[in-house]
Amino acid sequence: MKLHRFLLLLLMLSSSSLFAGDGARAHLDRFLDGLETLRAEFAQEVIDTETNQVSHSTGVFYLSRPNRFRWVYEGEYPRYIIADGKTIWLVEEDLQQVSQRSQKAVLEGTPAGLFAKKLDLDKEFEVKDVGQRMGLSWLRLRPRSEDSQFEQILLAFEGDKLSRMEMADRLGQVTRFDFFKMQRNLPLQDSLFRFVAPPGYDILDQ
Repeated sequence: MKLHRFLLLLLMLSSSSLFAGDGARAHLDRFLDGLETLRAEFAQEVIDTETNQVSHSTGVFYLSRPNRFRWVYEGEYPRYIIADGKTIWLVEEDLQQVSQRSQKAVLEGTPAGLFAKKLDLDKEFEVKDVGQRMGLSWLRLRPRSEDSQFEQILLAFEGDKLSRMEMADRLGQVTRFDFFKMQRNLPLQDSLFRFVAPPGYDILDQ
């Protein structure tokens, strides 16, 4: 999978100190207030326009604001996305290949920037609280940029945490994340957000 697709999937892992009965927008605003670091486990599935599951993945996400994160897809051939504040690296161990790209170019105008740094949410998205479904409070984000590959993003809150996130692209494909074991503002080692290519790896610019 190409680097930009991985990065666009980096939508927002979060937990929060929320209050039952508040709308999802209030939940999100309170979560972002004071957020410095985050660790979360996730399960991801991609669903096509016929509602068939195309893929399923699990992994761990680490965030250190501003602008640093590490996204780990687990499995027989692990994949990593590492952002050091300037460059984003996509590491594919099985191919001994690394793709790199300017972080600013990738995150600007994308929902990933919401969690990586402070962002004017209403400038970047049309935001609407869409009520309760499946026992969760849902918030809808529609990108204002015509260049966005997403039609909409849904964030679903349960109690004091973000439980689910769904992204629909302009072709009708949906990527869904369920989040587990979230921890915010815990100490994270700087080494998580640094990358040096091992000997023998091919480095590709995108």
